[in-house]
Amino acid sequence: MIAPKKHLGQHFLTDIGTAQRIAAAILETAAGADLAEVGPGKGVLTQFLLGRENHKTIAVELDKECIPYLHTHFKQPDLQVLEADFLRLDLNTLTDAPLVICGNFPYNISTQIVFKAIENRNKVQALCGMFQKEVAERLCAAHGSKTYGITSVITQAFFDTKYLFTVNENVFNPPPKVKSGVMHMIRKNGFELGCDEKKFIQVVKAAFNQRRKTLRNALKALPGAELDRVPAEVLNKRAEQLPWQHFVQITNQVFNV
Repeated sequence: MIAPKKHLGQHFLTDIGTAQRIAAAILETAAGADLAEVGPGKGVLTQFLLGRENHKTIAVELDKECIPYLHTHFKQPDLQVLEADFLRLDLNTLTDAPLVICGNFPYNISTQIVFKAIENRNKVQALCGMFQKEVAERLCAAHGSKTYGITSVITQAFFDTKYLFTVNENVFNPPPKVKSGVMHMIRKNGFELGCDEKKFIQVVKAAFNQRRKTLRNALKALPGAELDRVPAEVLNKRAEQLPWQHFVQITNQVFNV
């Protein structure tokens, strides 16, 4: 009997139907790619990711109790079990194929997983999995909504995001205190941002860190920013009112590109 470990953020999925539904969503994004499943636990989701010809699933697990369990219960040749901290992995060493990051993500590191996918987008063709519901909604939120924020803008600049379905807390052991949501993000192939990426992220963070203020007030403390090149009608808006594309334009304007 493997008990869920609070320090690893473990909530083991127990409902087979939910696992099959999540697996189906993952496999829709996985054409031509290998899978990197983060935190497979006892493999309730893993079992439905196997059996794809010429492609493998790499189950990345940090829990030393789960490793032998997976080795014992799953003998399929297309499964590789790797004891590792996913956030520390060099994804380019896992496989020569494109990669889809997937899983019932530990909620305490789920946003870090998303940013790792963005940083490694040349390798990662998609991410699909289960998050805390409000995090999944934020990643997919449209501008103008209260949930739209830093992670929404940065993620949507590089990936097409879609909220897929909600999962009730009673299908987990132990049940989390919140509902969960399954979403996917699919890389925009051949996409060029159109501005300096680091400066873009600086602008987005500055704009949303004081989201109740207009952009004129939120961005004025940004080092090196020249706000006189940004149209007044834009500066008079708040960050949540603007789609991600506008932040590309603002970045080039405030840094005089």
